[in-house]
Amino acid sequence: MATQSRTRFPADRGLTARMMTTVFLLGLFYAILVTVLALFVKSIAIIIIIPAGLLFAQYYASDKIALFAMHATVVTPEQAPDLHAIVDRLCAMADMPKPRVAIAETDMPNAFATGRNQSHAVVCVTTGIIRRLGYTPELEAVLAHELSHVAHRDVAVMTIASFLGIIAGFVTRMLLWSDMFGGFGGGRGRGNNNQGGGQVVLFEMAALVFAAVFYFLSFLLIRALSRYRELAADRAGAILIGQPRVLANALVKVTGELGRIPTRDLRSAETFNAFFFAPAIGNRQGASLSTLLATHPKLEVRLEQLAKLEAQMGRVS
Repeated sequence: MATQSRTRFPADRGLTARMMTTVFLLGLFYAILVTVLALFVKSIAIIIIIPAGLLFAQYYASDKIALFAMHATVVTPEQAPDLHAIVDRLCAMADMPKPRVAIAETDMPNAFATGRNQSHAVVCVTTGIIRRLGYTPELEAVLAHELSHVAHRDVAVMTIASFLGIIAGFVTRMLLWSDMFGGFGGGRGRGNNNQGGGQVVLFEMAALVFAAVFYFLSFLLIRALSRYRELAADRAGAILIGQPRVLANALVKVTGELGRIPTRDLRSAETFNAFFFAPAIGNRQGASLSTLLATHPKLEVRLEQLAKLEAQMGRVS
């Protein structure tokens, strides 16, 4: 992972440590998974070359993929002067390269950042969040939060981490659907040696279980990283603008408005939850299971952190 360019966003050693640990563990799991599957799958290209090529494509085209999926368009300063003015001001404050700026045509109030590094990044806001917040300090706070993701490079790490989980799911489906199982009993000469065939089936079932377990573990690791990175972005963004309470107000407004968006529309955007400013789940966070699987900390946790930061900054000033 390349070293990030220096910015005025405060560094977060906890976030850096978690990103490195997440990528290392997922990479280790993936290597083990490939090794196990190589014992059963004839074509090594299926389990190494194709996934590696897809990862390469996703890493270098993650911004384009995200914009396409969200029906977003990159806008020029002439097309969105007020929005660009906010991003220009924040980038000057943070001493970082200005990313591309995009707008997604959807009533769902939200924002996200994507891209592999500071030189190839984009920040996107929806028409819904512009309509509800306007070009105010609250929208500036949201964009400061998103720019901190770019500065900390956690967007790139999330892209890689998410992809490894996707590959585990792909491998699981491949094992289920492939001809290698022979209907969990026959095929490839197993009938000539029932004992040997039974052992092969057991090994294949073990590989399937391993792939499924890997997918679940990667899912939890990604969720844990995602929740921490949101807290880190809240801290960094609030410190940059010097007004944690403004970011807290934006969080309350956006979360409240998301609760009014039709469930069908929220579900269509749930695949992007790990990258959104606020998760597209309305008011469904509550049960312990949903908390475990959530991409973001609870609103109360984020507001509590910002309140403590506000108090600390007040004492310093």
